[in-house]
Amino acid sequence: MKLKKFFGLMATGLIAGTMFTGCGGGDNAAAKYEGEFKLGVITTLNASEQKLEEILKMVAEKTSVNIHHHPIVHYKNLSSMQMGIESGSVDEISTYQCVADYLISKNPKFKIVTEHQMNLSDSFCFALRKEDGALKKEFDTAIESIKKDGTLDKLVKTYITDVKDEEPPVVALPHDDKFDTIKVAVTGDLPPLDLVLADGKPAGFNTALLAEISKRINKNIEILDIDGDARAAALTSGRADVIFWAILPVDDRPKDIDTPEGVILSAPYFTDKVVHLILTK
Repeated sequence: MKLKKFFGLMATGLIAGTMFTGCGGGDNAAAKYEGEFKLGVITTLNASEQKLEEILKMVAEKTSVNIHHHPIVHYKNLSSMQMGIESGSVDEISTYQCVADYLISKNPKFKIVTEHQMNLSDSFCFALRKEDGALKKEFDTAIESIKKDGTLDKLVKTYITDVKDEEPPVVALPHDDKFDTIKVAVTGDLPPLDLVLADGKPAGFNTALLAEISKRINKNIEILDIDGDARAAALTSGRADVIFWAILPVDDRPKDIDTPEGVILSAPYFTDKVVHLILTK
C-alpha cells in the first residue's frame, strides 16, 4: 500500500528517527526498549511502506543500528499530529528539534524524550523541476552567499532561536515589477520553519530565507498555500516552481528516496535533529 503523499519538508530522516532505537545495543539496550508505544509521524512523499522498510534495513546494516518496531500512526500535518497525541491516539510524536522547542514554549506539558532515540538529522533544501537547472544554480549561489556573509546565522537567530512563546515574525517579501516571479508552494504548518498565519500572511524562517534569496537573484517570490498532499504534484505539474525538501546529511544513507522523477534538489541551507515528544500530565 502506498503511503499518503506529503509535503517536501519532511523526508527520510524523520521517519527513520521513528524506527531506530539505539546504536549497537547489546542485551541491556534491548531490554531498555522492549516497551511498546504508538508513535505519530508525518508521512513521507513517494516511498511505499515496503520500499521504506527495505531502506531502513539497509541503513541499519551499514550503521549497526538496531531497528525496533512500534505501531506507527501517519498524519498529514503537524496540527493533526498534535491532536493525535493530545487525544491519546499516540504516545509520542516525531518532529524536528526547533519545532519541538516551539511546541514546548506554547505548551510546557510537551517534553522531549531521549531514551529510545539516536542522533539523526535532516538537512533542508529546495526541490525544483529538472528542466529548471539554471534556477537551481541561482538558488545554490544565493544560499552559499547567505551562509558566507553571516545572513543565515542572523535569520536562524531571529526566526528560530529567539522565537519563544509567540508566533514567528511575519515576513514581507520584496516585489519589483521588472523581475520575473517564482511560485513557491508551502503548507504553512510547521512553525517556526514553515508557517502561514490565520490572516494569510507568510511567516517564519523559510519565508525569511526566501525573501533574502529573492533579493539576491532578482526574482519575486509568490507564496502558494497548498495542502500538504498536493505539494509535490504542484511542483511536477508546473503550478509551483519550488517546494521545500529535506535530505539525510550522511553520505552512506539514501538521501533522496522520496524524490519524484524529474525533480532536482538545491544545496542544503539548514540542518536539524529529529526528536520525539511526549505529552506529560
